[in-house]
Amino acid sequence: MSSSKNVYASVKSYSKRGKLLKKSDFQTLAESRDLDELVTRIKNTIYGDSIADVRKPYTSHGIESALRAHLADTHYSIAKTSANSGVLDAYYMKFIVSNLKSILKGKVLGKSQEEIETHINLHAEELIKQRDIVIKALVAKDLEEAVASLNSVQFGEEIVKAAALYSEKKNIQIFDTYFDKILIQHLASAMKNYADKDSTKIVGMDVDFYNILSVIRGKFWGLQEEQIHDLIVPQTPIAKELLGRMISSATIRDAFNELSNTKYKSLIPQTENQLDAIAEFERAFEIAIYKTALRSFTKMFSFATIVGITKLTGFEVRNLAAIAFAVEQKIPVEITMSKLILDIE
Repeated sequence: MSSSKNVYASVKSYSKRGKLLKKSDFQTLAESRDLDELVTRIKNTIYGDSIADVRKPYTSHGIESALRAHLADTHYSIAKTSANSGVLDAYYMKFIVSNLKSILKGKVLGKSQEEIETHINLHAEELIKQRDIVIKALVAKDLEEAVASLNSVQFGEEIVKAAALYSEKKNIQIFDTYFDKILIQHLASAMKNYADKDSTKIVGMDVDFYNILSVIRGKFWGLQEEQIHDLIVPQTPIAKELLGRMISSATIRDAFNELSNTKYKSLIPQTENQLDAIAEFERAFEIAIYKTALRSFTKMFSFATIVGITKLTGFEVRNLAAIAFAVEQKIPVEITMSKLILDIE
């Protein structure tokens, strides 16, 4: 039964792969003069139905929210169709994690509940009947109460750590990292149950990406070595000894250079500016993950194709959201296109 379910899910993944937008489609959307024109152009793509109910005046947040609801439906459908849902369930957590990130960061910035609500969409939670978790955090009067409301959930301990470290360092990105850790812990745990090398390659890259970037960011933030070690998810394909050497290295440049004898050596940034180097590395790694997801379609009826389409549709919606923001802010088309996660070759 599980085998036949995966065959069906794989066929479905190939179908969705054929409907992904091309670079020329993104170019046309990015050239929109305003959000009205962008919405009109999106309506001529497979995303037409998903934004049909977005009301005027259009905002990039409103468009992104509708697209994320569509993505939640897509990922929920894929996970339900597949027999091997552990990894897919872990990826689905990204919707909940993203909303909780927005809520806690909003509380830190002193935003009202109404302001925060414009940045979240609860459709993913509604599909799996987990809406209450997010709502409790949303209606909390401040960060402390929001953190307390999440204390009983399975990842409550990590959220408490994030709040404590934020209190010490006052860097809001700490919430991004700890929430990403929650997601990656589930992903790494689920990955242990699969022997399929093609699918674990994509998942393993996600785990490595998180761990390496967390080390680099931790050093950039001036965290103590034990604090950086706490960010690491242990079940990582990349050697723990390598991560340890990166953590102990004298500079961020030295940490990056530790990757020179790994399969990620081509991703080492060349710029000397630390902030630019981190951004350059992050983009290069994401493009590498994107290309690996594209290559997952070389073997029919493989679970890798199901993981691959999950990743590719996620990147696609992220690109569309970036275009909506760029059109709203009148950002030049060439800059917009240079920021998208696409196969640039």
